[in-house]
Amino acid sequence: MTKWFNIPMELRYRTIDGLAIRVAETPPRGEQALLLSPWPESVLAFQPVWACLCEDVQLTAIDLPGFGRSERRPSLLTPEAMAEFIIRVIDAMGLDNPHAVGPGSGTAALLLAAARHPGRLRSLVISGMSPRRRELDELFTGSRDDGHISDSRHFLDRMLSLIERYELPPEIRDDYQCSYEGVRFVDSLRYMRSYHAEVTVLRDLLAEVSTPVRIIAGRRDPFAPPEDAELLAASLPDGDLTVLDAGHFVWEDAADEYGELVSSFWRKLRHPICGGER
Repeated sequence: MTKWFNIPMELRYRTIDGLAIRVAETPPRGEQALLLSPWPESVLAFQPVWACLCEDVQLTAIDLPGFGRSERRPSLLTPEAMAEFIIRVIDAMGLDNPHAVGPGSGTAALLLAAARHPGRLRSLVISGMSPRRRELDELFTGSRDDGHISDSRHFLDRMLSLIERYELPPEIRDDYQCSYEGVRFVDSLRYMRSYHAEVTVLRDLLAEVSTPVRIIAGRRDPFAPPEDAELLAASLPDGDLTVLDAGHFVWEDAADEYGELVSSFWRKLRHPICGGER
């Protein structure tokens, strides 16, 4: 058991599809939820909301292959491939129709998984994704795909500087930095670039996502501004949107509000007749 600032997160590795995948879990309790760590962070990004979310729900958080501390496989570094891996995770972990939370890099893969595999996910909570293709050349300046990085830590620091209010603990920052050193950083960039190349495919599938979706957007998110979140919500058959006073890292900068929005969404689905929002 590893404790992060008095929040018990049991971190261990599970072999899934032949890969060592880092997992954080809570004991069995009622419904289940699968949490996918955001880029360029790790499962420890959920530390600020962990206690809130695990009150009534069994949590399983993972670092997807090539992200956080999980083992990588180049063939999985696209949202389409990662969507299929998510279904394999659900089967391997024995999860039964779990809720799913996938901020940032997990969003496209979750939407694809929901579209391709109806009924496997109870609900989705997503953020930080635009249904329009955006060029990220400026963001990725200084990186090359041949395995040579001008300064991966500098790039990570640039990304994490977008955290506005949350004071990132040194131990967690170290975990993020170790997660994206060397070729792992290059691989994560390949995924993010393919993410935007697949936007057209995903956009055509949004109408097929029957799963309830809650979008939590940051008002100052430079990668997925509120107008893009509005477009995404309007494209989903059962999507709703809340915009919080935060930037991209809304799950950390507005952790209390984020956690309550996720929990209230789950309660609403659990008790649809009497609402559940409180």
